[in-house]
Amino acid sequence: MARWLPCKRQIFIQKLRHFGFAEPYFGSRHEFMTLDNHHLTIPSNDEHFVPQLKMMLAEAESILDRPISLEKWLAL
Repeated sequence: MARWLPCKRQIFIQKLRHFGFAEPYFGSRHEFMTLDNHHLTIPSNDEHFVPQLKMMLAEAESILDRPISLEKWLAL
């Protein structure tokens, strides 16, 4: 059975681009990705650990208004 794994920052950004998010732009301390009028904060650490990854994906799901399954995430 598949499980959540840590994700490198650049891979995370590439996967979000598949869902329609724009290229990241620099804000104050973090980068942001946008979809329509919604902003998703991307922390600047090199790798996102599972709890942080799940938190950011939950926010992305609310922006997309649809779930992102583990299988779909790993398939990208």
